Amino acid sequence: MFNFFKATKNNEELNIELDEKNIPQHVAIIMDGNGRWAKKRNMPRSMGHKAGVETIRRIVKEADRLGIKFITLYAFSTENWKRPKDEVNALMKLLVQYLKSEVGELHKNGVVLRVLGDISQLQEECRKEIEDSIELTKNNTGLVLNVAFNYGGRDEIVRAVKNIVIDIENGNINKDDITKERFSEYLYTKNCPDPDLIIRPSGEQRISNFLLWQCAYSEFWYSNVNWPDFSERDLQQAIYDYQNRDRRYGGV
Repeated sequence: MFNFFKATKNNEELNIELDEKNIPQHVAIIMDGNGRWAKKRNMPRSMGHKAGVETIRRIVKEADRLGIKFITLYAFSTENWKRPKDEVNALMKLLVQYLKSEVGELHKNGVVLRVLGDISQLQEECRKEIEDSIELTKNNTGLVLNVAFNYGGRDEIVRAVKNIVIDIENGNINKDDITKERFSEYLYTKNCPDPDLIIRPSGEQRISNFLLWQCAYSEFWYSNVNWPDFSERDLQQAIYDYQNRDRRYGGV
C-alpha cells in the first residue's frame, strides 16, 4: 500500500491507500471539457485548450509517479476537423508548443512518446515536430505516453482491415492466420496492452470513437470535473475506484 490521499464519501473526508500491486498498467483519458471550462470564465475556447495542456503536464508526472506504464490521451479526433478553423489551428499550435517545451523533459525522464492516428494530414510543422519527438524518445524505457491525434476508432479498424487485406494479397499471411491477437497487431496500439481504465472528465458519458477495439474489457470512470481542473487527486480517486471493482472478463 502507498500514497495516502483525501477522498470523500458521504461528504466525509477519508484517508485512502492505493494498492501498489494493483495499479492499472494502461490508463486512457478522454480530455474533455476544455471549451466548457473556458465558457464559464468568458474566455475563448482556445484558452481552455491551453489550460488543458497544463493539466497534461501534471497528470503525466503523477501517472509516472504512481507506476502506470502506459497512458493514452485523446487530444484530437478525426471528427474534430468539423470545428471552427481558428480552433483547429489553435489546437495544432498547442501540440507543437507542447512538444517543443516538454519533449526534453520527457526524454530526460525516460518517457517514450508515441502518436496514435494519421499524422499525414497534419500541417508540415506539426508533423515534423511529432516525428522528431518520436525519434528522440523511441529508445527510452520508461512510461509510454500515447497521444491520440487525428485519431478515430472506426478509422483505425478500417485501416487495420485494409492492411490485413494487403498482406493476404501479397501472400504474407492467409485468412486462417487472422485471430484477435493478430488483428491487434495492425492497430496503432500494437505495442501496448489494452487500457485497464478509461477516464472521461466533464460529465459526458460516452466513448466518442475512442479505442473501440481496445476498450472491450476496460473499466470506465466518469467525473463532472472539466479537464483543465482535473487534478492528481482525481486520478488517484479513479484508480482507487478501479481497485475496488471486480474485473471478471465475462466470467463468474
